[in-house]
Amino acid sequence: MDKTNTELVLIRISGLDRPGLTASITDILSGYDVDIMDIGQADIHSTLSLGILFKCSEQDSGNIMKNLLFKASELGINIRFYPISCEEYEEWVSMQGKNRYILTLLGRKLTAQQIAGATKILANQGLNIDAIRRLTGRVPLDEQKARVRACIEFSVRGTPRDIDELQGELMRLSSTLEMDFSFQKDTMYRRMRRLICFDMDSTLIETEVIDELAKRAGVGEQVQEITERAMRGEIDFRESFKERVALLKGLDESVMKDIAENLPITEGVERLMYVLKRYGYKIAILSGGFTYFGNYLKERFGIDYVYANNLEIVDGKLTGRYVGDIVDGKRKAELLQLIAQVENVDIAQTIAVGDGANDLPMLSVAGLGIAFHAKPKVKANAKQSINTIGLDGVLYFLGFKDSYLDERGNS
Repeated sequence: MDKTNTELVLIRISGLDRPGLTASITDILSGYDVDIMDIGQADIHSTLSLGILFKCSEQDSGNIMKNLLFKASELGINIRFYPISCEEYEEWVSMQGKNRYILTLLGRKLTAQQIAGATKILANQGLNIDAIRRLTGRVPLDEQKARVRACIEFSVRGTPRDIDELQGELMRLSSTLEMDFSFQKDTMYRRMRRLICFDMDSTLIETEVIDELAKRAGVGEQVQEITERAMRGEIDFRESFKERVALLKGLDESVMKDIAENLPITEGVERLMYVLKRYGYKIAILSGGFTYFGNYLKERFGIDYVYANNLEIVDGKLTGRYVGDIVDGKRKAELLQLIAQVENVDIAQTIAVGDGANDLPMLSVAGLGIAFHAKPKVKANAKQSINTIGLDGVLYFLGFKDSYLDERGNS
């Protein structure tokens, strides 16, 4: 095709979607010497929006548009034609080389106010939205229905003027409007995560096991106070750990088995673990809690690695001491990096999820760090957070759609 005698034409089609509509349009184009330069389609509640940018010879453009108009009338759809100059096309091509990001909004429901607030932040940072897609299934009309989730994903192009400011504004918006968000650079690694590391207490389970042990030992209030101060980052984790374990001296080993068998599993864990295993992720528990309970979860969910703390037991009783090194925040980050090396996984392909101050080091070193129902200090320092729904919200930050999953995965 002679470039000097060609035209660029953008067609935009809208109307009721039906099988074969796109085939009918492209079949007309195929009758001419046409190159497709770009194509995109979206369907919202059976309403189609289709855009095609094509290059054709000047002598064919009139016939092409005439035939497309006849076909549009026959199909009962709307079609519009827009000539595109070479300068406009080159500008568009140059824009494709800019940075791309993914903004994910997540909550029990999503409102116009939330979307308006988030998109305004993007616009103020000079970012352009290329595409929007819904990751969750259809939202039920009954908002009180249990386990309702709503998630949409924005594909964004451009370079933020101040990415730290953008993150801060999204964080403030999420706190005010009861939603969660993730803002990630859209790279090859984002699409190829392979290793995910979880904190255990108050993340995979809805309790701090050491608090449960302390209640049975009659020192619940003392231990809980120390735990809360440690999780808020007010005291050193290692020192707090030693103090709390010492208070458990004399507790019978059988109590641990009873607690393990009745651990309150966090909402969404069953679904999350099923999907992660199905898609080949390596899964680790990196916990400042205890190996005994981590191993229980390992057996239940098929987890690959468990690193936690070992309580010393003599004659069936806890001695108030521990065995081996303490798994604190620094050690969690080291273990994440070590497992990534063993599994031959780039650090950018790793994910870390936790709630406490001792999780911050691994959240920072992972390719994707997610604060889950986290303490204020942790949420303030994490780039991604989930506070409104269960742990399966992690799946949406990884780009999963409900429609990818089978019946069990959607439960």
